[in-house]
Amino acid sequence: MKRVIGIGNALTDMLVNLSNDEVLERYSLAKGSMSLVDSEFQTDISKHVAGCPYSLSLGGSAGNTIRAMARLGTGVGFIGKVGNDTTGDFYEQALRNLDVEPYVLRSKYRSGKCVSLVSPDGERTLVTHLGAAAHLKPEDIDGAIFDDYDCLYVEGYLVQDHDLIRTAMEKAKRRGLRVAIDLASFNVVEENRDFLHDLVTKHVDILFANEDEARAFSGEEEPINALQYISTMCELVIVKIGMKGALIKRGDEVVHVGIMAAAKRVDTTGAGDFYAAGFLAALCEGMSLRQCGTIGAITAGKVIEVVGTTFGEDAWQEIFTLVERVRTEQYLF
Repeated sequence: MKRVIGIGNALTDMLVNLSNDEVLERYSLAKGSMSLVDSEFQTDISKHVAGCPYSLSLGGSAGNTIRAMARLGTGVGFIGKVGNDTTGDFYEQALRNLDVEPYVLRSKYRSGKCVSLVSPDGERTLVTHLGAAAHLKPEDIDGAIFDDYDCLYVEGYLVQDHDLIRTAMEKAKRRGLRVAIDLASFNVVEENRDFLHDLVTKHVDILFANEDEARAFSGEEEPINALQYISTMCELVIVKIGMKGALIKRGDEVVHVGIMAAAKRVDTTGAGDFYAAGFLAALCEGMSLRQCGTIGAITAGKVIEVVGTTFGEDAWQEIFTLVERVRTEQYLF
């Protein structure tokens, strides 16, 4: 497995730093959840937090993972849909600038946006209007796209469109690709549990989940039991357990990998996405499960030190240095 193509919602992120969680209570938003909303609801929230500090960046769960993998040296592509607007132009060009091969379709609808409400403790609550991203359809997926890749990485939020996610996986599998999925959000898993069970059993080789998502998927309270449950459905399972690190299982091999302590925990936006990026990039190099988990922990640990998912070259150089130490097994968690 050398080259990875991602598919997901092509979104621009608006990252808002909250001074308290009043807005979550006002709009009945579960802290840490992702909610799909209409444009009017998202605009109303945006107006309510207008006085808070904010920033804009390239977003979308799979997009975050693929962009980070590109920086780590993996050959990558991305499939998504944007509007015929300046935001769509920005999104496509930004992918090219980051050495990501864009398979970006255009829509008459405006480009999607995700408002990420960042609580004082760094937890993020996502309010997403998909816009053009929601109009990526099964018939848009040309199977020939997969010919130059070895793995399809699927954003779990796409499970809202059952036909799309199933079609993409089926076409990738027919061309011999492995399929990886991140379960994305516990409430999305709860709403689509039966469908996800069928999908994972038939098509998925690699599954990423955090503790809440693994519990919602498996019905098991303890992460180790959830890990065992999911491992009966697919080849490789990674269950992230917050400050305790991650549990990883492939066949009979089970590994517990710790975390890299962040200098400061500013914003958890993209932490799971960057974990998957580090893990998959290492997997593409044929590294051990412990090495893969360690590099995932490094990339996740760095992204939570900043607001959003974009950080400077100095931080990337620190990552590259640590990754090189992991390659030579001088630095393992």
